Amino acid sequence: MTPPQPPHRRPSQPFRSPDLGQPDAARNRQEPPAGAPAVRVYDQDGPGLRTEIREAVVVLVAVTLGGVLLGLLWLWLAPRVPLVGIASGNSWAVYPKETEGEQAIGIDGTFTLLGLAFGAVSAVTVFLVRRRGGVPLVVALCLGGLLGSLLAWRLGVALGPEQDVIAHAREVGEGVTFPAPLTLGAPGALLAWSLAALVVHLGLTALFGPRDPEPYGPYEETSAP
Repeated sequence: MTPPQPPHRRPSQPFRSPDLGQPDAARNRQEPPAGAPAVRVYDQDGPGLRTEIREAVVVLVAVTLGGVLLGLLWLWLAPRVPLVGIASGNSWAVYPKETEGEQAIGIDGTFTLLGLAFGAVSAVTVFLVRRRGGVPLVVALCLGGLLGSLLAWRLGVALGPEQDVIAHAREVGEGVTFPAPLTLGAPGALLAWSLAALVVHLGLTALFGPRDPEPYGPYEETSAP
């Protein structure tokens, strides 16, 4: 009489004995394969909150101080609105020399374009220095752009033409053309730097930023027949 033969097993699926007496959670838990590299905590969580806050403060100060350069460029590149003063007795009246001129729009447009350029440059610089990014870094970049825009606006106004147009008209004389003070007719131009920095930095991080490592290397799990 022929003795019974053991069940046939495929070579690709080795036989595994069930873990008798073990709870379901222990049987279903996946163990890392032999030789898998250990995962360090800072590989996934970044350098730490204190380091990120310290870097964010540095970025905030550096971006804010960039507003000085923005203000000087705005003062240099922005068009001037020509004004003319007319005396009527002891009183003076100031009128635009060109009623249909577009210099006022050009002042706002120049500030907006410069803000967009500064936002893009600051975002690229911050990304090259700190590729991993992080919420504190993005917040510092946007807040610094807003503070830098405010600094540039106030600096351009302070260093620009005389604010008292009546006194300026009396100083230059009746009928003499003089430039109007620098003003921002569109307050939204102050947000151009922050918006450009946010969009560019998020785009660079999404495209070229580092990816989180896998906990373990790829392996194939064998199962019982």
